[in-house]
Amino acid sequence: MPPRYARILLKLSGEALMGDAGYGIHRPTVDGIVDQIREVVEMGVQVAVVIGGGNIFRGMSAAAESMDRATADYMGMMATVMNSLALQDALRRAGVKARVQSALNVEQVAEPYIRGKAIRYLEEGRVVIFAAGTGNPFFTTDTAAALRGMEMNVDIVLKATKVDGIYTADPNKDPSARRYDSVTFDEAISRQLQVMDATAFTLCRDQSLPIKVFSIFKPHGLKRVVMGEDEGTLVHA
Repeated sequence: MPPRYARILLKLSGEALMGDAGYGIHRPTVDGIVDQIREVVEMGVQVAVVIGGGNIFRGMSAAAESMDRATADYMGMMATVMNSLALQDALRRAGVKARVQSALNVEQVAEPYIRGKAIRYLEEGRVVIFAAGTGNPFFTTDTAAALRGMEMNVDIVLKATKVDGIYTADPNKDPSARRYDSVTFDEAISRQLQVMDATAFTLCRDQSLPIKVFSIFKPHGLKRVVMGEDEGTLVHA
């Protein structure tokens, strides 16, 4: 059976790379994420990735408290470049071709974001990692994921988290919490479900670009999602 989704945008938080550590990049955790990406790439799924920088920059949060917001955001963007390079290196070690495109000019380590080249890389079977968010302060990497997802004409945005979907309550605190199989964008707003930040969520809603929230730490979770199995929570129009 072919995958349900031919081209996906995977949104990874920076915190997803640090495993149980307090900050930084935990190599075994990154290798586990790479295994999941490789699994779907080998099925012929085209994969784009947007990654956050919280594992690096939030470790410096005390220093950033009194910092100019735009300066702090640019520092966060640079943290995403570091994470993107780490993910690219791990993918290459696993035999998966990958390219990093950055919204900030750091040409010594990554090529600039060019939409046409990114689409061509995807069609060639390469994983494309979008670094530095949108390249603008005051916008989150969630918003970057929504924008790049629309620009790449993906079928779905997959938000990888530590929890396997959206629940009626915190499943770690409330054993009776129930996972939603699917919700509409309007239901997510009315129930105040924290899916993505408001700007990203609005962009996806207005363009009818579905979002699936799932756990990247569940074995074969990404594969189950792209195959259309009962995994995670789908947010749709």
